[in-house]
Amino acid sequence: MLSIQSLLQKSDFVLPIHNGIPRRLAIGWLVLSIASLVIAGLFSILLVLSRTPYVQDIFPWVDFFHKALVVHVDLSVMIWFLSFAGVFWSLNSTPYWPRSGWLALGLSALGTLIIAFSPFMSSGNPLMNNYVPVLQNPVFFTGLVVFAIGIVLLLIRSLSGVIPLRIPMDGANALRSGIYVATIIASIALVAFVWSYMTIPDTIHGVGYYEILFWGGGHVLQFVHTTLMLVSWLWLAGASGADIRIRPVMVSAIFGLNIVPAIITLLVYLSFSVDSFEHRQAFTLLMKYGMGLSPLLIGTAALLGIARGKTPADMRHIRAALITSMILFGSGGIIGFLIRSSNVTIPAHYHGAIVGVTLSYMGLTYYLLPQLGFRNPSIRIAQIQPYIYGGGQLLHILGLAWAGGYGVQRKIAGSAQALGNIKKIISMGLMGMGGLIAVIGGFLFLMIVIHAMWPSRHS
Repeated sequence: MLSIQSLLQKSDFVLPIHNGIPRRLAIGWLVLSIASLVIAGLFSILLVLSRTPYVQDIFPWVDFFHKALVVHVDLSVMIWFLSFAGVFWSLNSTPYWPRSGWLALGLSALGTLIIAFSPFMSSGNPLMNNYVPVLQNPVFFTGLVVFAIGIVLLLIRSLSGVIPLRIPMDGANALRSGIYVATIIASIALVAFVWSYMTIPDTIHGVGYYEILFWGGGHVLQFVHTTLMLVSWLWLAGASGADIRIRPVMVSAIFGLNIVPAIITLLVYLSFSVDSFEHRQAFTLLMKYGMGLSPLLIGTAALLGIARGKTPADMRHIRAALITSMILFGSGGIIGFLIRSSNVTIPAHYHGAIVGVTLSYMGLTYYLLPQLGFRNPSIRIAQIQPYIYGGGQLLHILGLAWAGGYGVQRKIAGSAQALGNIKKIISMGLMGMGGLIAVIGGFLFLMIVIHAMWPSRHS
């Protein structure tokens, strides 16, 4: 029988990175993920210009603002997250099937470029459905399909070429188990997307069609991103000197819990038609209650480890990203339980969760840069960047949650928001100020990373 002391044995949760095909593929996926954020940042500038008086007249494209918004969202969320997942899955793979690995990366990069150019190359009706907003033009859909094929190839290679886990399990293998769990969940998400596509009634068109198409699989992908975020939390904690007292086999079991809501997904598809209220409500409840235990357990272990350990001076930026990630993800989770109707509390909830994942990936990027052969990021600047970005996002979601309490509706803007009292005005003003600070923090991250990746004139 295991004692409490044996359960709380110290472990080193750091994944070793060796030279070879997996490392080179990880570099490629990291470059793609950063490139998607750079292009998304350029689109955010175009979004501002396309709504600026006089300047907007220069843009020859009809309704460019909404088309640019669709592409900006897809690049900064879907492509950024899935490309960074490619970093994890590549590092967790064997050197076998290198051609399929490079083909997957090449197709995903090509799809990203096509999506980025789609607002300029063809007219199309922008639809702001959940998870994967779309442009109804053939160029956009071509890019989306090409990117999806690349991710499918990545998944196939990741499932077939995974590094086997060893018994007894150590910290590195516990992290590998989490990465492998995310691969399995991603495969279930793929099944959900195909199942929705095959069973959507022919009578449904427009935004309703794409809402149903991406609803189930989009929810399951959130379980993928959350699992990889938890891997990042332990990895960042271990790399920053945390004294983590939890057995690797327990960590692996906690990661295994995340497969449960993904399996329930298949039962939802078997039980309800994809266009039914019950199908939609089941995924809403699954998102609300299906993923709270593992972040709580992993987060507690990491925080206690940070409190016991000592962070080296050259790893303080890693710790900053970890702490802000936990704060934002936890805030988003708490706000999720405050949702009572369709108002801006909903985007406050999912922005908190999304930013929590993003901050963990930002911190892991800082850590991986020298591990993958790039220069070290500027520690002094990188140490404050997570607080600027995370602090701005925290103000942003708190403002939204506050405004949601007064009934401010989502997916509306301008006078349609009906900000008729001072409390609504202050809360939405807080949201706007926080968003501006977060944008500054996001661009600062890109500047730090691009500077570290840029070839040195002395190399």
